[in-house]
Amino acid sequence: MSLGAGWKLAGLPGWVWLIPAIPEAALLVTLAWSLPRQRLEQLGRRRTVALVLDGVIAVANAAALVALISSLLSAQEKHGGELLLKGATIWGTNVITFGLLFWEFDRGGPIRRREPDPPPRDFQFPQDADPALGEPDWHPRLADYVYVSYTNSIAFSPTDVMPLTRRVKMMMLTESAISATTVLLVAARAVNILR
Repeated sequence: MSLGAGWKLAGLPGWVWLIPAIPEAALLVTLAWSLPRQRLEQLGRRRTVALVLDGVIAVANAAALVALISSLLSAQEKHGGELLLKGATIWGTNVITFGLLFWEFDRGGPIRRREPDPPPRDFQFPQDADPALGEPDWHPRLADYVYVSYTNSIAFSPTDVMPLTRRVKMMMLTESAISATTVLLVAARAVNILR
């Protein structure tokens, strides 16, 4: 039997897990492949397209979480390994999605941050407060925002990077709530199943 064969989530067939792969692939092409990225930048649409695709992924991931909660509450989850994989998929997608959102929102996005007069900071990195902590001409990159997202998802609070605006505080609150729900419910049920 192949991995995922016969899997269900709240009565839905296992292939529903593949639906978010379409906007995820489109987002990857938009951000990573130079030809579409450059074309979208020329049109001034790269950020808009990235935010829309990231929003679609966030909604799809939230729907997957609701379906997982529904299947947990109706006692449909019978296999611990399958449940852990579903939970890890939702949690990992949450980390990456919010890392990308933080990257796109902070100071108007990666392009605006590098302009001579960028908008005010949404996040305060330690290197912003003390430039001696970073390399010369340090500025946050995507990996820095994914790290912020990861630590927020695992600690349910900011670690070394402080949110400065209400919008990113609400985004971090939402991410922590999704993460806590996923981790706590999946872990509690998986422990019972794996005994």
